[in-house]
Amino acid sequence: MPELPDVEIFKRIVDRHCLGQIVVRVDVTDPDSVDNASSSSIERSLQGTRVRACFRYGKYLLIDCDRGGSLVMHFGTNGSLQFVASTQPDPPYGRLSLVFQNGDRLIYINPRRIGRVGLVEHAEAFLAEAGLGPDALDRSLDEAAFVALLAARKQPIKAVLMDQSRVAGIGNVYADEILFHARLHPRVIAATLDRNEIHRLFLAMHCVLQIAIERGAGAEGFTDRLPAGFLLPERHAGGRCPRCGAAIQSDKSGGRTGYFCPVCQP
Repeated sequence: MPELPDVEIFKRIVDRHCLGQIVVRVDVTDPDSVDNASSSSIERSLQGTRVRACFRYGKYLLIDCDRGGSLVMHFGTNGSLQFVASTQPDPPYGRLSLVFQNGDRLIYINPRRIGRVGLVEHAEAFLAEAGLGPDALDRSLDEAAFVALLAARKQPIKAVLMDQSRVAGIGNVYADEILFHARLHPRVIAATLDRNEIHRLFLAMHCVLQIAIERGAGAEGFTDRLPAGFLLPERHAGGRCPRCGAAIQSDKSGGRTGYFCPVCQP
């Protein structure tokens, strides 16, 4: 599932190729992928607009136009965003395309049709109503705020990290990576962590997410770009801990399978 690093990479695609571009046409090829608006209203509202800005919050990407509102994208389990030059064919599973004056396109890809794209009048209001916690990399989430966020939480620490109402942007894959770097078992109760453990976890969260973004590594793709010592390339049955060599164990919770090292994360 696309997580914070993936969506930040999508944001940088928009920043690099689309800012200032004029949308001459919007093609919605799958109305079932659209939320909060009809296909025709998105097409009418965005046609002729200029892409003004793009920003990410948690797992959401918002593309702001100079009129007509903001296009909001969530990528579900395996969605993505691709910039396609005018000379290139469309990729499969494209559900919505912004077509620019020169024929280049920005295409929202949604293979399993679980992700959603919509149009909102005010991005800030949408995010407030979504009930999201602070973005995992937001400067407002300093260590003191992180300590307060974990205080009295009686859930396993992995569940807290993945709770988007607590911290926005972390999913199953990067929660495993962060806990591995912090040397914490995924089922340890959040409220039982001491200040040293919380400090390690806070630093690991920032370090892991920043490195993934810098290397262009997502939750599933381009994991070979991650430096030595990351769990993600070994996050599978038969995997070995990159630190101690022990067999990686799986842990299923809430219908999701996670992975950890029983030696490094006792």
